[in-house]
Amino acid sequence: MRWLTLYARSRQVPASLAAMVISAVAVGALAGDGSEGPADPRLPVLVLAMGAMAASIGLGGQDVALDRTAAIRWVPRRAAHVLLAAAVVGAMLLAVQAMGADMGTTAFVLRDSAGLMGLAALGAALSGGQYAWTLPFAWLSFSFFAPPATSTPTQVASWMLLPPGTPAATWTALALTVAGTTAYAFTGPRR
Repeated sequence: MRWLTLYARSRQVPASLAAMVISAVAVGALAGDGSEGPADPRLPVLVLAMGAMAASIGLGGQDVALDRTAAIRWVPRRAAHVLLAAAVVGAMLLAVQAMGADMGTTAFVLRDSAGLMGLAALGAALSGGQYAWTLPFAWLSFSFFAPPATSTPTQVASWMLLPPGTPAATWTALALTVAGTTAYAFTGPRR
């Protein structure tokens, strides 16, 4: 068995992909055909967050001690894992959008998928792979109930729901992506 296949199986990638596809198709069916006007950003953010939470389960391996002692360089593999998961999460939503549901612009999808996976990677570094989903879930929950984004702190708090040209949202997503990917790549999941 090749190392990539073994790595994907140990990180539960098939189950994560199945969860991503099911959630994307379900929310795409709920979205309709998009002829009612501009799309509500909560639906695509919900799909992206569910995808990031499903992918976050694979950020911790079956045996953390084995991950820490293996004779391979983990830093580039861990960073690639987070970035590839962000690309797959975004691609799922773009595929649903290609089927007819207006779910937002490509820039919106790329920003939010990268930020949410960075947040999940930060959760894995802080809490372990088993609880990596909690940070994206908590921030998503807060964003849905946050006050209107009129000041910079409220824009940072609700970055997921803001249009793609908003500087505070873009910088927040970028900071979460870089911080989460770096923390996870160098430290791995917490025990």
